[in-house]
This record gives sequence, structure tokens and C-alpha cells, in this order.
Amino acid sequence: MSKLQYQLSYWEYDSFLKNIDVAIIGSGIVGLNAAIHLKEQAPKLKVAVFERGPLPIGASTRNAGFACFGSMTELLDDINERGEDAVWQLVEKRWKGLQKLRQRLGDQAIQYKDWGAYELFQDHESDIYEACLEKMDDFNQQLRPIIGHPTVFKEESNAIPTFGFSNIHSLIKNQAEGQIHTGEMMKSLLQFAQSVGVMIFTGIQIEKLHYEPTIELVTAQSWKIHPKQLIIATNGFTHQFFPQLDISPARNQVLITSPIPHLKIKACYHYDRGYYYFRNIHHRILIGGGRNLAPAEETTSEFGATQLIYNALIELLQNVVIPNIPFEIEQQWSGILGVGKNKSPIIEEIHPNVVVAARLGGMGVAIGSLAGEEAASLIIG
Repeated sequence: MSKLQYQLSYWEYDSFLKNIDVAIIGSGIVGLNAAIHLKEQAPKLKVAVFERGPLPIGASTRNAGFACFGSMTELLDDINERGEDAVWQLVEKRWKGLQKLRQRLGDQAIQYKDWGAYELFQDHESDIYEACLEKMDDFNQQLRPIIGHPTVFKEESNAIPTFGFSNIHSLIKNQAEGQIHTGEMMKSLLQFAQSVGVMIFTGIQIEKLHYEPTIELVTAQSWKIHPKQLIIATNGFTHQFFPQLDISPARNQVLITSPIPHLKIKACYHYDRGYYYFRNIHHRILIGGGRNLAPAEETTSEFGATQLIYNALIELLQNVVIPNIPFEIEQQWSGILGVGKNKSPIIEEIHPNVVVAARLGGMGVAIGSLAGEEAASLIIG
């Protein structure tokens, strides 16, 4: 079947695409929260969101559903690279973003579970584990005013037999993290946006942007749309429009098993500085990560899978997560993150009336709501 091509009717253009006040490219967490915030602050604005896929196809509907803000090893790495002040400021933004998401949609709608998160350490990781223990009191002191929990991180290696892990020496629990149902979260966010009057157009790919003399969006159908203002919320795909920005795509591969009887794990789990992660969902295990095994190949905006990472995830399941328990892989997919040398999001006006909100660093669930509101605030002025 040939690609659908047609000319807009007068009615279509006049009712839907004419006199758009703010156009938003990307219907993920950032784009939808930006649209919602605009309508809440200025209800008369005509706000339109354009999404190239049938669903938000970057990472918002393809992530693991971790309501997380950083494991201890991730935070230690970040502090070594960026310093404590920058890291704790970013953690605070992630936490505030999570609270905005939960407050806006409700825990029931997103199926939020406050089961905590655990970081796993093998025998050969004793040095980094000891470093985490040394910093634990300091981390908890830093997090107390941000999160309001007296003890966010605690040592909990005695839970290893409870989960049935093998070849794991130690566990550190993060008591403030949880998990959500990614699909239900995005479905609720889409419904919320539409309920406040946001127009959402799916299957519309913006192929070209022009800014002079006015903003012009050119679609794959050769439609030309002229919004007064523009927010680009395409995260890992932003390099298509602005290759000069410090944003690179990063592919994350994910597997999910068929239901496993008497599954013991019940939380979110981080391993190897967050490069691997897994959780329970509907008696299944969702496991993903491994892009550090092939950083060059996984720096891509192309969806897909590789045998190298598939094998690594299977090996982790067999040797660590559910040893001696048979399983089958039911589904496999990938998502595209937006990363850079700096883990802080880029939220800035890069041209008059044009705002970019991207580079969420794999923490879109956490920081996406806040990033969208900040982008909308720049538009409102």
C-alpha cells in the first residue's frame, strides 16, 4: 500500500491547523506536560501537539516504568564528574517531577507501587559497595530535606534469599523509589491533555523547520503549518533539528518474560551503575539495559535489537535474577533516550519563540513533568 498523501481541505486547515498559538513536536511526557501547563495557565491558547508515531514512540511508552531518581553508584559517578551541588540540584528536580506526575494523574491511574528499589552488588564489586556504605549517611542527610524521608538508602543484604538471587553479595535499598505502569501513565496523560483542550495529531512527522520570517513546520505530507510559538520535545531525536546541541540518541533494549509461577521479586532493581535494570510486572520479569556493552552501536535513533545485548540480558536472568527457574521471552523492544555529556536537561529558548526541552538522561519518568512545565513557562514568558 502506498504512503497516504493528500491535500488538506479548507475545513481541515481552518478548524485544526490554522491560527495555532503553540505547536509542540513530540507527545511524550515532556510534550504533553508542556501542553497541559499552557492550557492551565492560558486556557484560550490554541495548543497542538504533533507526534510522528501512532503512539509516543521515543521512550515515554517504552521505558521500564521506574519512578526513580538515581541509585547510589549512579549518584557517586555523577558526583565524581560534576560535583555534589549540581547532582543534588538535579536529584531535587527529578523528585519534584515525580511528585508532579503523581499529583496530576493520581497513583491509582498510573498504578504506582511504593515497593522501593534495590541495587545489587556481586563479589567483585566489594570496593564500590564499601564506597556506597561510607557515603550512605551523607547521602541520606542530603536527601532528607529534598524527599522528607529520614533514611532513603539503607543496607539490606538480608533480603537476598527473599528474592532468590544468585551470585549477589550485597543489596542497598532505596526506600523512596517505586514503580509505575508506563502504558497506563501515558494513556492517562493523553486523556488529561485532551480533557483540557489540547489537540493531539498522531502520524504527523515534521520533516523541516523554518524560523524566518515566521515559524513554519513542513510535514511529511508537505503540509505547511505556521504556529506563533514552538516547543520541541523530541528528546533523543532532537539532533534531527538541532545537531549542534549536546544531545545524542541512546538505544535501550528491553525483554519481558512470560508469566513465572511464584515469582519472588517485587520492586525495581538496579545493577552495574544502572546500566542494567529489572522489575516485576504481571508475574513477569521486565529486564533491560546493557548499552554500555556496545556504546558506539547503541548511540543510534534506530529501533532494533542486537544479539550481544540479548545474550547479556538472558545471562543475567539465568545466573543472577532467577537461577534454575525456566522462563521464556514473550516480547522484545527498544526505546530511544536522549543523553549528553551533561545529565541536566536542556530547556531553553534557542530562537525567538522556539523552545527546546530535551536530554532527559534516561530519567524521563522522573523529570519529564517538570521539564515540560519549565518549557511552557518560557513560552508564556
